[in-house]
Amino acid sequence: MSMIAAVVLAAGKGTRMKSDRIKVLHEVAGQPMLAWPLAAAREADARELVVVVGHQAEQVREHLAGEPGVRIAVQEEQLGTGHAVACALPEVSEDNAPVLILCGDTPLLTGATLQRLVEAHHAGGAAVTVLTARFDNPFGYGRIVRDAAGNVRRIVEQKDSTPEEAAITEVNSGIYCMDLAFLRAHINRLGSENAQNEYYLTDLVAIAVAEHHRCIAVEAEDPREIMGVNDRQQLAYAGHLLRQRINSRLMRDGVTLIDPERTYIDAGVVIGPDTEIWPGCVLQGRTVIGRGCLLESSVQVCDCTVGDRSHLKSGSVLEGAVLHAGVAVGPMAHLRPGTVLHDEVKIGNFVEIKKAVLGVGSKASHLTYLGDAEIGRDVNVGCGTITCNYDGVNKHRTVIGDRVFVGSDVQLVAPVTVGDGALIAAGTTVTRDVPPDSLAIARTPQVNKEGWCLRHKKG
Repeated sequence: MSMIAAVVLAAGKGTRMKSDRIKVLHEVAGQPMLAWPLAAAREADARELVVVVGHQAEQVREHLAGEPGVRIAVQEEQLGTGHAVACALPEVSEDNAPVLILCGDTPLLTGATLQRLVEAHHAGGAAVTVLTARFDNPFGYGRIVRDAAGNVRRIVEQKDSTPEEAAITEVNSGIYCMDLAFLRAHINRLGSENAQNEYYLTDLVAIAVAEHHRCIAVEAEDPREIMGVNDRQQLAYAGHLLRQRINSRLMRDGVTLIDPERTYIDAGVVIGPDTEIWPGCVLQGRTVIGRGCLLESSVQVCDCTVGDRSHLKSGSVLEGAVLHAGVAVGPMAHLRPGTVLHDEVKIGNFVEIKKAVLGVGSKASHLTYLGDAEIGRDVNVGCGTITCNYDGVNKHRTVIGDRVFVGSDVQLVAPVTVGDGALIAAGTTVTRDVPPDSLAIARTPQVNKEGWCLRHKKG
């Protein structure tokens, strides 16, 4: 089988989204809509990808920067799908390849379906192969008109159809596999004599039939795959279906989801077997969760790595953090970017950590802020401890050695270093370095005035 190229049409604005952002850059299941058909094309072994851009071309270029094998074609004026493909063809270099033509707003399309489309195209010796689907209510879609042998004779747009054609339930997906030589020879023959005054790619079917080329159709096994996203309701529905796919795959791979319908996992998330996830969890970005973890209700994790056997308790929020094995977090803890927790670290309720490293076995059990800090092994950080890392102009670091005991309600005014084995007494404000194995205590002396309350009550 020859090499495959793919053209993805992504030039339209998408006015029904009611957005300042172009439609194909709206996210669905954690990825811009455009990423999904590109991924499907790669799964179908397309080696060359051409994306046709128009509205907000620079934003789309920026999103695609660094994508391997992707070229950009610009459609300055949006004159229909035929015109868009004509703009793309100069960027297609595989002279003998069939070309997949895809829509940038079809996130439900799968690589398996595209593989079936390409295989049928080769097996049928077709110039044009159309991906179709059947709907009980096909309103808005172009209709597939077949001959007695089942070959495609033409595709009729809704606005241009007769009553008999409008009654056809097999519809055009807008997704094709076409012979490249045929495309190059005939793309400029398209006319715009239709209700929209646009150059329809579908007219290539009539041209092929007139020249005795074969045109065939492949019906999608799941008609929802061809669904284009045009508004926010359809975006939400597509996200729902994609999350169902993601969750089903994870459960097949050994992950327990207590309530899949209330678990929101992005496409890029990786989760190990024997991990259990409770309802309301949101896992986003490039998150990796290890084996045998427990995520309680309403945990949010974005762009984090969580080691094996870790326990994330209810209501905790993690972003840009790295957790090693056997870590416990929460409930209601907040780990911000730059947090690194080594093996067996315990972080309790209402603890916030930012840009801090905690060594093996250390713990901060509750009501604590640790920012811009390096904390050693087996350190106990007491309730109410704060690293005062910001002086109003610059951030400064706090360094705490191994086996340090930090009492409750301690303020560490950075930059400051606490040596190994030191003890910081409760209520202390640390403004100078503490030597190893020392006691640091800084409090105003307590004064007891006996009988004071009785005297004031009498007054």
